[in-house]
Amino acid sequence: MGIDYTRFFSSISLELRASDVRELLKLTEGKKIISFAGGLPDPRIFPKNELAEIARQVVEERGEQALQYSPTPGVGEFREELGRFLNSKGVKVGDEDALVVTTGSQEALYLAALALVEPGDTVFMEEPGYLAAINLFKALKADLVPVPVDDDGMDTDALEEKVKAAKREGRRLKLVYVNPTSNNPNGTTMPDDRRKHLLEIASKYDLLIIEDDPYSYFTFDDSIKFTHIKTLDGEGRVLYLGTFSKILVPGLRLGWVAGPEPVVAKIELVKQVVDLHSSTLSQYIALEAIRRGIVDRVISMAKSLYRRKRDLMLEALEIHMKGVASWTKPVGGFFIFLKVKGVDMRRLLFKAVERGVAYVPGDAFYITPGRGRNTARLSYSFVREDEIEEGIKMLSETIKEERPH
Repeated sequence: MGIDYTRFFSSISLELRASDVRELLKLTEGKKIISFAGGLPDPRIFPKNELAEIARQVVEERGEQALQYSPTPGVGEFREELGRFLNSKGVKVGDEDALVVTTGSQEALYLAALALVEPGDTVFMEEPGYLAAINLFKALKADLVPVPVDDDGMDTDALEEKVKAAKREGRRLKLVYVNPTSNNPNGTTMPDDRRKHLLEIASKYDLLIIEDDPYSYFTFDDSIKFTHIKTLDGEGRVLYLGTFSKILVPGLRLGWVAGPEPVVAKIELVKQVVDLHSSTLSQYIALEAIRRGIVDRVISMAKSLYRRKRDLMLEALEIHMKGVASWTKPVGGFFIFLKVKGVDMRRLLFKAVERGVAYVPGDAFYITPGRGRNTARLSYSFVREDEIEEGIKMLSETIKEERPH
């Protein structure tokens, strides 16, 4: 057409990069692939019949409300029920807090970032960490500071040193983004002493914390005890993000942000501009799903299923990858993070796909350019149980052919 559209694009759109997971879906479309790539829920947990019945009843009996516009923060009845649900799961949502329903927790993060972050503001987060958060904060031109992780998640001693250094340099300290429970991509869970230390750092240096929590409902070992950072917070420094995508179905596109009222009020204003409100019908359906115990049943079923898949993947890695790679041993969630000495896992991806197995290259989860090229994220949530060992075996063979001898 001859038009150079580049000058029309905003700086934010130019900063954004395509999600590796979404690009992989294109790459594997129509092929017989064992995919460890996307962190999709297993559709066997979807309560299709119950949701169909609820949807019919909601439309027939409450259609005038459920099919209408609703307030920006969400349907009042649903928000009250959601608040009770969160408190029953150990997430303290008190009278001083506000809660806004969002279109998935991804929108909750987007709205919070738009409400809080200006170009040059310093944001601290895990490395490796959630790739959508990295993409978003970079697009907003934040001063994004990586904090190393170990088997216990974000290293809060390292965080404090980085915060001190940033303060000495006169940078504008703003917030810490953390995915502390069954982390994406690491599978790690922070113990309470680190969570308390994180809050101490936030208090000492006047920071806010975004606690992104899609996976805490799926911890597989009942001996693993943790307290939500939002619950430990006594000063009103934590925004708590969550989603129904993992504990009910992603197709409803419902999430939430809960936190101190003055901050959530600003997030509500941003949402008003972005999409006015999240689906009214979806909120009424989710309301009934909570009340009828369907959400709790989905969580219980999913926990058992994902534990079994996690165990199968760890067993397969032990059989086929011992001496070839190291990997995390998640206590919950969807993911295992793989490290392979001497192999560029991004470059290897195309060979792996040709062989019939897919994963997400781990460098996508690194803030620092060039880091993580020898890593990969493996998801066990969606793949069938009978495909796990076969897929790990194929991946191991592909890696072994590539490794320097």
